[in-house]
Amino acid sequence: MDLNLMRELSVATDSKIVLLILDGLGGLPMDPFGRTELEAANAPNLDALAARSDLGLSRPVAAGVSPGSGPGHLALFGYDPLEYEVGRGVLSALGVGVELGKNDLAARINFATKDESGRISDRRAGRIATQDAVKLVDLLNENVNLDGAEASITHEKEHRAVVVFRASGLSDKLSDTDPQRVNLEPLPVGPAEGAGDEARESADLANAFVEEANRVLADHHPANTVLLRGFGMLPALPKFDETYKLDAAAIAGYPMYKGLARLAGMQVLKEGEGIAGEFETLKNNWDSHDFFFIHVKATDAAGEDGNFERKSAVIEEVDALLPDLLDLGPAALAITGDHATPAKMKSHSWHGVPFLVSSEYTLPTAESFGERACAGGSLGAFPAQEIMGLLMGHALKLNRFGA
Repeated sequence: MDLNLMRELSVATDSKIVLLILDGLGGLPMDPFGRTELEAANAPNLDALAARSDLGLSRPVAAGVSPGSGPGHLALFGYDPLEYEVGRGVLSALGVGVELGKNDLAARINFATKDESGRISDRRAGRIATQDAVKLVDLLNENVNLDGAEASITHEKEHRAVVVFRASGLSDKLSDTDPQRVNLEPLPVGPAEGAGDEARESADLANAFVEEANRVLADHHPANTVLLRGFGMLPALPKFDETYKLDAAAIAGYPMYKGLARLAGMQVLKEGEGIAGEFETLKNNWDSHDFFFIHVKATDAAGEDGNFERKSAVIEEVDALLPDLLDLGPAALAITGDHATPAKMKSHSWHGVPFLVSSEYTLPTAESFGERACAGGSLGAFPAQEIMGLLMGHALKLNRFGA
């Protein structure tokens, strides 16, 4: 989608838009002739909404490419994820309220478990409790020493944290240490191909940090090591309000998605507890904004754990709350995910993401909300970058193009 075109055609109106994201919504059947997690869910409200909506399957990045959450959400907001690359560390830092300078380098931390052979046996250290991870963060901040640089660690949530390196001449053209699979050794940080001296020096700094962290955490099982990924520095992203003429608000329980919203220029609202709390926050702030981004994390977590039934149960929880959202009367409502996370694969995947958009101006084609129904929908398969254009059009917030 052309952001300049959106900037040219967008108009401010009183109509309201909701973008409801069930993270990792897309799925697969556990056997070839079964149902996906969404299709298996008892979701009568979603099915009824789908029966009066436009349906399709969105593609976050490119055919066959499994996206991270950052690129997946940037596409949802209308940004080309290949043009606007944002390191996961930047999003984590912004999400927990860290103010980044233009020369700061941020990286996402996973506390992890390394076995006696030096291989990673658990990339998330058993999803250690937040209170335990906070203690480890304090321990690292007190005991990690780097020559010529400062490393500041902030806890994010559960087994996740973020480290911000402050020194002169840093670069984010770096590779991750996370091997992405268990029973493999962590990787050394290296400079990207063709990167210069700044990247090589930054890689040395990051590797020194990992070495220090391993020393400090050696006796702390299961979190006896750290994995670094998503090195990034603060990018220049076109602001959401300037592009779409929207007063946008975000409701998300997980820090990274708050960071995405802040990076785009949205106001991050204080969310209530759980999914029901997020919907209550929407209701309480309905009159104050004309665009709401709501993020539900639990679908993705269940998919990554390979828990088909739990992922379906989260969808059912959202379904039960959907009437409260519809009662608010949004002019345009989209429900989708940032990517697929099939329980069968226990990871993000390249598969199409179910999408529906509801308004007064739709062409219904199915009677349920699921991957197969969406594949036959009026929108077909389309780039996720087009979602904001669809929402703006359905809410009558775009002027006509040309004479």
